[in-house]
Amino acid sequence: MIAQAGYGNIRKYHMNEGHSALLTLELLNHRKRKENDELDFEAVRSQCVFTTHTPVAAGHDQFPYDLVAQVLGEVISFDYLRMLAGDEQLNMTLLALNLSGHVNGVAKKHGEVSQAMFPGYPIDSITNGIHALSWSCESFRNLYDRHIPAWRNDPLSLRYALNISLEEVWEAHMEAKRAIIEYVNRHLPKAFDPDVFTIGVARRATAYKRLDFILTDTDRLAQIAKTAGKLQLIYGGKAHPKDWPGKEVIKRIVNLSEKIDPSIRIAYLENYDMNLGALITSGVDLWLNTPLAPNEASGTSGMKASVNGVPSLSVLDGWWVEGCIEGFTGWSIGSAEHPDEVRELYNKLEYRILPTFYNKREEWIRIMQHCIAINGSFFNTHRMVQQYVLNSYFA
Repeated sequence: MIAQAGYGNIRKYHMNEGHSALLTLELLNHRKRKENDELDFEAVRSQCVFTTHTPVAAGHDQFPYDLVAQVLGEVISFDYLRMLAGDEQLNMTLLALNLSGHVNGVAKKHGEVSQAMFPGYPIDSITNGIHALSWSCESFRNLYDRHIPAWRNDPLSLRYALNISLEEVWEAHMEAKRAIIEYVNRHLPKAFDPDVFTIGVARRATAYKRLDFILTDTDRLAQIAKTAGKLQLIYGGKAHPKDWPGKEVIKRIVNLSEKIDPSIRIAYLENYDMNLGALITSGVDLWLNTPLAPNEASGTSGMKASVNGVPSLSVLDGWWVEGCIEGFTGWSIGSAEHPDEVRELYNKLEYRILPTFYNKREEWIRIMQHCIAINGSFFNTHRMVQQYVLNSYFA
């Protein structure tokens, strides 16, 4: 199809997850050795790079060979196909691994997990990034335009956010915060307050992402709100139509929002989409991410928050293993020293995060600056694409 469209001289094909691995079979047929009509595996490998995205075994598609024969016919000899994609079933990931010259995961931790899943295959890592301009809210765009005019084309220059005054950073944040608070109060019968510490939790609702993790012990959470400072939680995110456990998570959060102590307000926003996601990631005070490790390949919502100066409190999984500088860009949950994740989450809220927000405002804003300067300047698509070019496409 690409050749028929006039793009016949392709140097590299990038397979993004195993769904696209049938490309290799078409290339094998097109790249047969002219002298003896043999399949040229090395030629195809030199043309293909592969990014794997999921550390969950069930996410790697496999198909019975009788179905392959029924749907595709004998694209190449089934003896060769079994050699490349597995004896029992056609494993799409295995097919891509065997016919790619460069393979990578989407975060350093994910690269290690993928290497363990597929021993014997050299698997690199190129950490995901977000498009900084697209995910910055208007108030921060204006702030960066004034102080860092090169940032739109060169997000690395966001490191100069450390030179912006604390007052201007806070003013930009409060403009974004008022926007999400007004949205909540307009759509729900809630009385959210822009002066109250606000936590954001918004992503696809599925069991391993544990959106309700912070609500494990609502009595403890209410006690924290009464002693360390008031709390507001803004939720967003949809479950896959067939993901019943994910739907149950949403139902549980909504039910708890109606029963929890009045010192805590919870809003679960409907009709989650990219626009609402941008409103939440830019306007909350803290981004919370609590997946069950090591199931988070990368994650990007915390990156979107960081470009708006919002620090994360997150399980050490996915990109946060690289992005967390404790107390400077945010806070971690879970380690060999602190295996009890729920207790650590509550302790950090009570003894570090809330006291800093309410009682040490300058220190809090400096953390916001470091989010932008360290994480916003690095975890973006400009850096990511550059690494693909240097480490994968032209390696």
